[in-house]
Amino acid sequence: MSSSVAGPDCCGGLGNIDFRQVARWEQKTRQLSRAFGSPYLACYSLGGVILLLNVLRSHCFTQAMLRQPKMEGLDNPAAFCLGLVLLGVGTLFVLSSFFALGFTGTFLGDYFGILKEARVTTFPFNIVDNPMYWGSTANYLGWAVLHASPTGLLLTVMVALVYMVAVLYEEPFTAEIYRQKASRSHRRS
Repeated sequence: MSSSVAGPDCCGGLGNIDFRQVARWEQKTRQLSRAFGSPYLACYSLGGVILLLNVLRSHCFTQAMLRQPKMEGLDNPAAFCLGLVLLGVGTLFVLSSFFALGFTGTFLGDYFGILKEARVTTFPFNIVDNPMYWGSTANYLGWAVLHASPTGLLLTVMVALVYMVAVLYEEPFTAEIYRQKASRSHRRS
């Protein structure tokens, strides 16, 4: 892929779809569930698309860093070790939250009506809210520090800001659906 093609493909197109909007549309209409014949199949399909686009985003992030000059102040063994630690912590948060939530819990299953028995509060959720987002941010930051990349640092800030906006929308929604579920369960008892 030439650099002239890689830039627009990574910065635009499908990578910029707000999947929460797709999921909210699904919650209101159930069109994806009907089209796929199952909310689980629809959720797995959307999750697969999200995963593939995350791979593309990570590739583009790396390419952007490698095409830019390094930051001399970060190009040293201590910063390299810090980058490794950030990657380790980020990976721990991402993987442990994925294992705690499962595939459908990670990839917007609550919008498809696929809920856990209760909101997950075990590790890593007992350490930090939204560990998937902050773990991913730590991974990008660690990768940027490992590569001594000012471009990577700037892109990491952009990723963190997008995640902060996502939390503003997702937190109230998640709290409300689990409140409604608890209310329905309490009435049945």
